[in-house]
Formats: sequence, structure tokens, C-alpha cells
Amino acid sequence: MIRKDIKSFAKSIPNNVKLVVASKYYDVNDISVLMQSGIKDFGENRVDSFLPKYDYFKGSDIRWHFIGHLQRNKAKKVLNKIDFLHSLDSLELAKMINEIREKELPTLIEVSVNEEENKNGVKIADLEEFVEEVLKYPKIKLIGLMMMAIDGSSEESLHHQFAELRNVRDKLEKKFSIKLPELSMGMSHDYKIAIEEGATMIRLGHIVSEEYKN
Repeated sequence: MIRKDIKSFAKSIPNNVKLVVASKYYDVNDISVLMQSGIKDFGENRVDSFLPKYDYFKGSDIRWHFIGHLQRNKAKKVLNKIDFLHSLDSLELAKMINEIREKELPTLIEVSVNEEENKNGVKIADLEEFVEEVLKYPKIKLIGLMMMAIDGSSEESLHHQFAELRNVRDKLEKKFSIKLPELSMGMSHDYKIAIEEGATMIRLGHIVSEEYKN
């Protein structure tokens, strides 16, 4: 069930920050309530759960973000249905986007800021070479970077992790003379810190539900 104060909660997010609801937690009825509250951006993690929702809301003004790891064997099913991809993490996927996508896809590179072994993302040391290759693909509109913070991080550590992504973005802009305006970082438990450190997209799931306990 969606929290009763969802409209005022959404309005509490700064105007320069896009609220993307991680809708894997919610069914079509919940998404409808969120849409009626003025929320238009929804992020899905899994192809199989995304496709029925896409079909249900086809023709609406929803903007679909794919925020999870996109397996290449399932990429064909979604690449022409999503409006944003937050999780580009391999050149193989970049090549598939360029081959399959019918028009430019606004894309963020997932960065492994902390280089956790069980997480996806491009390591910072490999980013420049990665970006150089991605920029060769005309169907990819590179708009920014995405990251996930380490679970259980202290407030100080979160500030450091989010600032690291911002600094990396700034270096890439200077290196390649490009603009990467979007930083997708921050979830239900740490989005306020992410915003302080320059997030322009926050991916919130549990916090928009009535059951959420801060």
C-alpha cells in the first residue's frame, strides 16, 4: 500500500532531482496510485516483471527506467521499451544497444565505486577506456553515471562514496569534453545524503510504501 502522504513526500524532493520509484516492489494498482500523485518515472530491475507492467500501461505517459543488471540474453525484449538505462556495465551490452535500439537511448554507466565483488559496474580504473568506446555508438546517448553504495555504510562513508562518483563524472567531462548531467545515486535509506552530494536521480522503493519505517 502506498503511503497516504505520497503527494507531499514527492514534493519534498528538490525540483532538480528526479524521483524514480523502484517499482519492483509494486503492482499495477500501486503504480496507478503513484501516477495519480504526479509520479511519472518508474524503475524496474527485472525483465520478466517489467514486461507485464509495460504492456498494462502502454500508451500512458510513464517514463520507464531500467535500473537493474540487464542480462544480454534478455536485452532484446526491453531495449525498445525503456526510456532510460541506468546500468550499462559492459561493451557487449553497448554493442547490443547500438544494434537493437531503434532510436537513441539515454544511458548511464553503472560504476563500481567500491569494487565489491558481488556487484556489477565498471571499475573506476577502466572508466576512461570504457567511455571512449561507448561514445563510438550512435544509438547510445550517454547522460551520466549510476552507483550503489555499500549496504550498512556510515553517514560519513556515504558522503565519501557519493562524492567519489561526482568527482569521477567531473573528470570524465573534462577528459572527453562532454556533458554528463545525470548522477543516479541514493535509495530509500540514503537519498538525502546522495542529494547533498549532487544526485540528480534517486531510486526509491520501500520509502513510498505505507509500511516503511525510517
